[in-house]
Amino acid sequence: MDEDRSPDGLIVDCQLRAGLELLAHTWDPLVIVALRGEPLRRRAVKDALGGVSDKVLTEALHRLLANGLVTRRSFAEAPPRVEYALTPLGRSLLDGPLRAVGAWLAGHADELLAAQDAAQAG
Repeated sequence: MDEDRSPDGLIVDCQLRAGLELLAHTWDPLVIVALRGEPLRRRAVKDALGGVSDKVLTEALHRLLANGLVTRRSFAEAPPRVEYALTPLGRSLLDGPLRAVGAWLAGHADELLAAQDAAQAG
């Protein structure tokens, strides 16, 4: 058995921590989902998300760029234009783990929200 894997095959080292970090920031997965189609300008990403502040969106885009999940393309135009798009790595995160989470939520979101409501109610 590979010493970095548990008996059930899950990675238990820094690779798992690095992977989970991609989902740890609330807005990062949502930005990835917003970019699932064509490249978008920053304003279009913000509009697709609804409720995200400029500061938080900027931080999310910087994290996603630094992790190689999103590309930023600047156009030499007046006024300047910048578009964001998923990289192949970002698309693989969308098509794999994020779709799996979406499928899980489709079957369990009501239970999850009910448990959260019950916990808040005390």
